[in-house]
Amino acid sequence: MNLATVKSLLKETITEWQKDKVPILAAALAYYMVFSLAPLLMIVIAVAGSIVGEAVAQKEVIEQLETLMGEQGASVIANAIQSQFQPSSSIITTIIGVVTLLFAATTIFAQLKESLNIIWHVEVRPGQGIWEFIRSRILSVIMVLIVGLLLLMSLGISSFLAGMSDWLDKVVSIPSLLRSLIDNGVSFILITILFGQIYRILPDVKIAWSDVAVGSGITAILFIIGRTLISFYLGRATVASAYGAASSFVVLLLGSS
Repeated sequence: MNLATVKSLLKETITEWQKDKVPILAAALAYYMVFSLAPLLMIVIAVAGSIVGEAVAQKEVIEQLETLMGEQGASVIANAIQSQFQPSSSIITTIIGVVTLLFAATTIFAQLKESLNIIWHVEVRPGQGIWEFIRSRILSVIMVLIVGLLLLMSLGISSFLAGMSDWLDKVVSIPSLLRSLIDNGVSFILITILFGQIYRILPDVKIAWSDVAVGSGITAILFIIGRTLISFYLGRATVASAYGAASSFVVLLLGSS
């Protein structure tokens, strides 16, 4: 790929980015994420917790949230998760709670599906009605399960690397920079897989893995950079004093964006 090709690709990307009104789509996703994040993570914790234990899964999720949106944003989500994990004595209440939980958790993926359809210029066939709604929610549930499986992979890899690190420390000292590179490398692989599956599964069009592999990798790199910058900003910005009672909501919006 020569310089002229790169320049042409960047120009086309910016043009399509403006044409599809991506900032508006991103704002909508951030808004829906605020309301879907706690239910989504509850299901992810339940899926991962069934294998590694609820406490271990919840601890890993909270640690990841702290790196993404700072302590304040993670604290808001942690409190919401903790309050929802209280057992209910009524079967009917439990059923209603589970249905509501699934609906709320899958809303973000349903909105993401609509956004990807716009970006891919997919025209959904009219007249599908309730079937399209059900299909959209089923795909969203699949994505929730994929997130849970990736969390399990992350826990397994982290445990393995921690064990290897402890063993190697007895033999040779490992620089902190190398550990950071390994952690970011693992995050890059898992995030690339996640974005790749999102790009392939959610839109109403068949897409080959080869068509999204490069884009998923670039998105993963941008996500890691953005996560670092947002975490740096939230760790030093005085959001609470600037927005008062709405500070928690603003922090969640910033972290979700």
